[in-house]
Amino acid sequence: MVIRRITSLGLLVSGGPVWAEQCRLALALAMDISTSVDAVEDALQRKGLAAALIAPEVQEAFFRSPQPVALAVYEWSGSFNQKLLLDWLLIEAPADLLAAAHSIGDSERSANDYPTAMGHALAYGATLMQRAPRCLFQTIDISGDGKNNDGYGPQIAYKHFPFQNTTVNGLVINAGDFEGEIDLIPFFQSNVLHGPGAFLEIANGFEDFENAMRRKLERELKGIELTELHP
Repeated sequence: MVIRRITSLGLLVSGGPVWAEQCRLALALAMDISTSVDAVEDALQRKGLAAALIAPEVQEAFFRSPQPVALAVYEWSGSFNQKLLLDWLLIEAPADLLAAAHSIGDSERSANDYPTAMGHALAYGATLMQRAPRCLFQTIDISGDGKNNDGYGPQIAYKHFPFQNTTVNGLVINAGDFEGEIDLIPFFQSNVLHGPGAFLEIANGFEDFENAMRRKLERELKGIELTELHP
């Protein structure tokens, strides 16, 4: 009998065709383009995400396992303002990761005058996951610089959309420019994080977005590690 152990989550799976899945992780990255994000800050997000994806430590995390990662990226703001920037792509070689980074870095913002509808952004991510490649795990990674102020909130999305098998991590862009941002971190911790092992990363302003995204990608990718034990 072969026992496979998922070390970071403490789960045991006995027997079964674990490696029959198409990939080890379906990862959807969601970027905030609400009205509080100006043009310079938006550019810092796009260029920062593109740079983080091809950072040496992130590339090592992508390719440390023979099972690939499926990657998708979208931007979000108001209730009806979500746009797919990168459709599901299996990252099987460095060239795939480089192509994804170029696509994101060269993308253009679809809107700049809509509020922050985080519940709708999460619902869009859940729908996107429904047509993701078949993977062992699913993660939505949502970034934001403000609390929900339009449409329904995250808890409504979690109640009415399929998140049973999806973890949601957060990246707070804590610029500290507005009094309302004082409780942004607790808002993410209480309302956004979802599922086993969900965690929050913090960027100290948009200038720190690249570093925070790199740290978060490393943690997400290295958290899904499979080892085989042969009794």
